[in-house]
Amino acid sequence: MVFIFKVFKLGIKIKKMKDLFVKRFEYYKSLGDKTFGQLTDEQMFWQYNEESNSIAVIVKHIAGNMLSRWTNFLTEDGEKSWRNRDGEFVNTFTTKEQVLDFWEKGWECFFDALEKINDDNLYSTTYIRGEAHPVIDAVLRQLAHYPYHIGQIVYIAKMIKNEDWNTLSIARNRSQEFNTEMKNKFLNGEPGTNSSPVCFQNSPEIRDEYKQ
Repeated sequence: MVFIFKVFKLGIKIKKMKDLFVKRFEYYKSLGDKTFGQLTDEQMFWQYNEESNSIAVIVKHIAGNMLSRWTNFLTEDGEKSWRNRDGEFVNTFTTKEQVLDFWEKGWECFFDALEKINDDNLYSTTYIRGEAHPVIDAVLRQLAHYPYHIGQIVYIAKMIKNEDWNTLSIARNRSQEFNTEMKNKFLNGEPGTNSSPVCFQNSPEIRDEYKQ
């Protein structure tokens, strides 16, 4: 939070900060999308053991949280009376298509909510289970929550695919090569480069924001 306040003092406008949030979340969504593209219907429902969640169940929880938290988020508590959080951990999907449809529904709700953030409401109070949060804190809370679960999705998929997994990050034993490549790009002034394919969206706009 201290960093965010300092950024605002440096003159970054609300719209630009909102754009940063959107790009960051779009990146983490893309990790999920690229993971699902490597999986069969059956693999979406695979569980390591009885106590583990399948990818389908994790998606059900993420999207269920999004729909609850971000529907009418400025006027209603984020823990809706119609939400059944416990039920999110019980699979009710039968096909990969159903899982992906619910995934998209959750993200659509969330991104629509982000678009409603403006100068007037960024620091207004919103509630989650009766606990007051500034709107910006509610967003930051999910910036920790959603990537946490997306990381689980990626890890499960890597276990399933094993040697057939197409990495979403720097390939194993290729870190030095990647570092050298990135340094050369920056030295040559190539636009749109980014030093981490995992932690940052490959977008020049994000890097420009932090230069101000």
